Amino acid sequence: MKHETLEKNIGLMSILIVIAISFGGLVEIIPLMNQKAATEPSPGLHLRNALETAGRDVYVREGCYGCHSQQVRSLAEEVLRYGPAANAGESVYDHPFQWGSKRTGPDLSRIGGRYSDAWHRIHLLHPQDVVPESNMPGYRWLDEQHFDPGEVADMMKALRRVGVPYTDADIAGADEAVSYKTKLDALIAYLQTLRAPVAPPSSTAPAPVAANPAGKIS
Repeated sequence: MKHETLEKNIGLMSILIVIAISFGGLVEIIPLMNQKAATEPSPGLHLRNALETAGRDVYVREGCYGCHSQQVRSLAEEVLRYGPAANAGESVYDHPFQWGSKRTGPDLSRIGGRYSDAWHRIHLLHPQDVVPESNMPGYRWLDEQHFDPGEVADMMKALRRVGVPYTDADIAGADEAVSYKTKLDALIAYLQTLRAPVAPPSSTAPAPVAANPAGKIS
């Protein structure tokens, strides 16, 4: 009887549904927000410079995420094709992050360094010139667009407010860093940053043993 009353009272049922979804969401999200793996950068994570940051904005603006994920799952075939599996720590500077499962085109999270800047330029202007079977459109207009004064500095200020550790010097030099650069240049610079973080060598490694030319045991 109580269940029937609840189903007939749409307003009350809607409120209880919202409460249930909110509770479930908090149970999932709050622990994740407090895990170091999700809130601290992976060792060796690259902090993007002004041009690369501007390129990421172009990537998001043009909707590249609609066809390309940036998330290598821990499946053997994915790791074999793309490279090391993704982890949350490599995306802590990404707002919004580009994880997902949509792959009309290949995953791009390990594309950095695989091709030259010249290859990317041709691919972005005339994709079929390098991949004949591609259904990707060209982005010719990006080669004619430049950044307005203060535009990239504002991007970096916004990112700093959400935790990306840009310094005042980084932001102050943004206009000079992107001067005479097109949005195509910036997008290519961003794509070249997409690679697995490489942790610096450990400083606690044991010291090498000195050579003993006489072969004596000390």
